[in-house]
Amino acid sequence: MSEYIHKSHNVTVLLYHLVFPAKYRRVVFDGKVEVELKDVCLDIEARYQIKFLEIGTDEDHVHFLIQSVPTYSVTKLVTMIKSLTAREIFRRCPHVKKQLWGGEFWTDGYFGSTVGKHGDESMIGNYVKNQGKEYQKLHSDHQLALF
Repeated sequence: MSEYIHKSHNVTVLLYHLVFPAKYRRVVFDGKVEVELKDVCLDIEARYQIKFLEIGTDEDHVHFLIQSVPTYSVTKLVTMIKSLTAREIFRRCPHVKKQLWGGEFWTDGYFGSTVGKHGDESMIGNYVKNQGKEYQKLHSDHQLALF
């Protein structure tokens, strides 16, 4: 569950639901890629003011439920997550680069939505689980962490 983030001059609870499709909508999320994606995201969480509340794959795209601080715009979050995860997955899983013809990992686009604090978090979680074909939850952490 998300918690309020207390900084020196503000208190926030900013939650985002982000969806990133793989390039060409290829089904690249096998067991190895899923493990590496989760590990990379948790490494990002340790270095930046981002909390991955939930990460889930659905064949050719990934859903993220993220909590962050107001200094990170949605564009900055998307750019940071896409670039770091793509670089590390290509490095750790070279077979993926062959599947994508040596190109990019993510499509240029993404879906982003804000999530309300009261009640909507679980509603988005249920939506993510039920909207796809074979959704697999890779990570879930609803514990408070200090940034």
